[in-house]
Amino acid sequence: MAELAAVIASTHHPFYYRASTATGADRPPFADEWVAKIEAFRETLTRAEPDVLVMVGSDHFHQLWLDNMPQFLVGKAPFFDANFHNEEREFGLPKMTLRGEEDLAAHLLRDGLDRDFDLAFSNELRIDHSITCPIITLRPQADLPIVPIYTNIFAPPLPQPKRFVQLGRAIREMVESWESDKRVAVIGTGHLSLELGGPRQFGEHGPDPEFDRKAVEWIASGDIEGCLAEVSLESLHHPGNATHGFMDFMLMMGVAGEGA
Repeated sequence: MAELAAVIASTHHPFYYRASTATGADRPPFADEWVAKIEAFRETLTRAEPDVLVMVGSDHFHQLWLDNMPQFLVGKAPFFDANFHNEEREFGLPKMTLRGEEDLAAHLLRDGLDRDFDLAFSNELRIDHSITCPIITLRPQADLPIVPIYTNIFAPPLPQPKRFVQLGRAIREMVESWESDKRVAVIGTGHLSLELGGPRQFGEHGPDPEFDRKAVEWIASGDIEGCLAEVSLESLHHPGNATHGFMDFMLMMGVAGEGA
């Protein structure tokens, strides 16, 4: 059976690539420190020696729109074209082609259905920075096959937070039941509090530092029950604090398990 080699919750900040590759006067003053932190974090994945990456992210209304918005979707194509024109223009992200792991994708879909998760799938999924940015930061050589899993964190009605945790737990069980000798790393991306397009978007911290502090504690201690006791759809969407992306981190907590 396959081995779950690593569970990593990462950033998908789209400005990292441009900041880290800029030179001279165009290089932000914080770039060197940012790169040093990312490179240290990258070692976690390198030490795990994975063969396959399961990438949990969310489409930023690039391919999935209000006319067709699955709650949970698995990409099962042999290859995935990546990054959209606005991401190239605004963030300098390169066009990418990432190899898929079709056998694992098929296993997750079949086993997911048997575990009462009606997972959608796509054979023509184009992926965006929620998946490519963690590849750039954690595995810049982009040499490993991936299985992308997209979650709906944008378009109400959304799944309840507990459903993300349940799916995370199921992903762990499904990976470990895959009839393969490969090592699998699960990488999820999200964010804490933020205010997209608002006056606090580029502040020193998010609009809700108290939530950020609690969120880091929940993640660091694996306190799933404590997190679920305080996090609701209403609290995640209160004005000025769009923390719905935190549900992908909750999914990763489910993969890692209580106290992990």
